[in-house]
Formats: sequence, structure tokens, C-alpha cells
Amino acid sequence: MLNNGLKSSPIVSCNWLHKNLHLENLVLLDASVKSNVPESLSEYIPSSIPLDIKGKFSDVSGKFPNTMPSLEQFQHEAQKLGINNNSLVVVYDDKGLYWSPRVWWLFKIFGFSNVYVLDGGLPEWKARGFKVVSSSDTRAHLVSDLSVKYDNDKMCFYKDIKELTDNPNVLILDARSQDRFECKVPEPRDGLRSGTIRNSKNLPFTQLLDGNCLKPKAELKTIFDTFESNDKSLVFSCGSGITACILALAAEIAGYEKLSVYDGSWTEYGTLTK
Repeated sequence: MLNNGLKSSPIVSCNWLHKNLHLENLVLLDASVKSNVPESLSEYIPSSIPLDIKGKFSDVSGKFPNTMPSLEQFQHEAQKLGINNNSLVVVYDDKGLYWSPRVWWLFKIFGFSNVYVLDGGLPEWKARGFKVVSSSDTRAHLVSDLSVKYDNDKMCFYKDIKELTDNPNVLILDARSQDRFECKVPEPRDGLRSGTIRNSKNLPFTQLLDGNCLKPKAELKTIFDTFESNDKSLVFSCGSGITACILALAAEIAGYEKLSVYDGSWTEYGTLTK
């Protein structure tokens, strides 16, 4: 569904959102992880609904952090947020672009295409002088007709990645920093060894950003072209499947179609391999 000035890009600008906050079918999701921020100091874009990415939208019983929820869990939690089949979902976070692309990717995995990332998130919204509020939308949403389906082409797992590392038609890109990729600094998770997925290449997600926002489409395309990736399927990895989705977002903007995220990423791969 493309409406109200939306184009085929998976991102929307702060200017667009500011003009369209009134839309009846808009569901604005705040995917920020505010573990170190007192609620009294929290800031939200008006009408924001909090989304708990590390709890409600992850498999909290899984062995590795931030892995995807089941279809049943995703549908149930998205319905509780008041999301319907005809909803227009926009997601943002307070880091600019960090958690929100993961939420965008989860919606796409479960067959919901009318979802967009706010380019630059809350920092860009504030930089443009738009209004923020100190409380989120806590309305109860009791009725939802949302029905989802799983697209297994958009996520891959350990059993898949072992085969893909030797496939010449697949390019695995790691979103971690160059120092982490080259094992110059330890991994931030206690007990997790340094290393890389075999035959993977490094594209730090920060290289795709211009301040809080993504670089223009042409620049993103140039960056991906340096990997001779035009005819290949792209698989994205990172520490635990979060910033890998920033690469997926940028790749879709750049025009790539055969995209997948390695759910467990280096945390899983580095634990299960020696």
C-alpha cells in the first residue's frame, strides 16, 4: 500500500511523518531499548507506542540473544499493539538507526509489507525542531484482524550459514566494526570469542550512515558495488542480528532483492564453531 506521498523506499523522512501523524491507519512504534533511561527522562514522538524488541518481539527462551519470535508470538504481540492488516506502520528508535531496522525486518519476515523506518529516528526528529512528549501512547488495543505468514527466504540460521559460506553465488556481509571483524578488540559479550564467519566480508553499518540518517541511494549502491555483489544473494550478519538489519535496509534501498539476515549472527556462529 503506497499512499500519502509514500514511495517504494522502505524509509520515511521526519518531514513526511510530521505532516502525516494524523493518519487514521498510522501505527507509530518506538523500538528504543531504554534500559538505562529513567521513564521520567524519556522522550517520544507524539502518538508513539512502545515496542519491546528484546522481550515481546524476541525468543526470550532461545539460547542466543535477540533471535526471532515464533509466528504465533509475533502475531499475538503485534495485534496487542493495535496493528491491523491495513495499518501503516512506521518504526523508529532513540539512537537514530539501530533497533528500528530489526523491527522493520521482522515485519517483512512475517509477510507485512506496509512498514517503514523513520530515517534518523528520534535524534533527527528533535534536530528538526519537532515536538516530543514525555509519555507514550498506552491505549488498550483489543481488536485486530492482523494475520501474518512466515517468509523463510528472509532469515537464515546456523544450518544454512554452514552451507552458504562455500556458495560462490552468496555474499556474506558482516556489519560489525572493522576492529571486531579483524579481531583487534574483544567481543563485547562475556565469553564470546573473537572471529569471523568463513568467507565473509566486512561492511560496518556505520559506513552507511550520514549522521543519524542513511546515505543517499546512489551512495549506498556504490558501497555495495565495491563487493561485486550485483548478481549474488546477500546474507547479513553482525553480533546478534540487530545491526545486520541496517545492512538489509540499506541494500533494499540500493535496489537489491535477494536479501537474508543470519538470525543468530556471530554470537551463535562463534559459540558453535571453534
